[in-house]
Amino acid sequence: MPILWLRVALGFYAMGVLYALSALTRRGALLHRFAVPAMGLGMVFQFVSLTEAVLLSGQLTLTSVHNSESLFALLVMTAFMVVYFVYHTNSPGIVVFPLVLLLTVVAATGQQAFPLNSPAVLKGWLFFHIALILAGYACLFLSFSASLLYLIQERGLKSKKSSGVLSRLPALEVIDDMGYRSLLLGFPFMTVGLVLGIVIAQAAYSKVDFFDPKVLLSVLMWAVYLVLVYTRWNAGWRGRRAAYLAAGVFVAAIVAWSANYYSTIHRFVQS
Repeated sequence: MPILWLRVALGFYAMGVLYALSALTRRGALLHRFAVPAMGLGMVFQFVSLTEAVLLSGQLTLTSVHNSESLFALLVMTAFMVVYFVYHTNSPGIVVFPLVLLLTVVAATGQQAFPLNSPAVLKGWLFFHIALILAGYACLFLSFSASLLYLIQERGLKSKKSSGVLSRLPALEVIDDMGYRSLLLGFPFMTVGLVLGIVIAQAAYSKVDFFDPKVLLSVLMWAVYLVLVYTRWNAGWRGRRAAYLAAGVFVAAIVAWSANYYSTIHRFVQS
């Protein structure tokens, strides 16, 4: 049944992707109106899927790549909804909706239950570690989406074009503020998640191998994230420079995420 609800969510998420494609032109006014409600229903069914997975197995094993991708998609949509209700724009959906659909498609294919009996999992510490990291990634991706929209809008204004997607984008100041607040929201999640991961590793292995690919890249990514927050907060970097730096941090986050498949002590299980 969790897979069934996840595939129902896919149907609603597909409408969001149709909106993202139609946003490239002036067409698709009907999709523009119903995209967010459809994505909201998709979130409901995805949440039901994750909840039922917990009820059936007694725990949500986020060390399973499928469960993690499903939860990550849900968290990205949650971050998007926060932006939507604060700024009253669904323009980030142009970037967000296709990613959410892709993550949910992967999560809905070939998923099987994978129970773990690790004390860290049973106590919930590993769950909170991964969930906090995923929340940080979700906010970082939203900031990256805002950076892309900023660069697109800035280029359109310089070329004096306002057709297609450009006509639906908010002002540059709004997009910049959107990306900045997403960064500030995500940084505490990422920081607490990394600290909790170090504590869990210390308890489980009596030491932390900082040269492990996942650990090393995660710490480096956090350091780059810290630089980005500092330059935005104290150095006053805004606009194009901040957008490029946010894109760089997101690339670093992808590299750190990919290390899950090469780490010796920290990897996802293929369920």
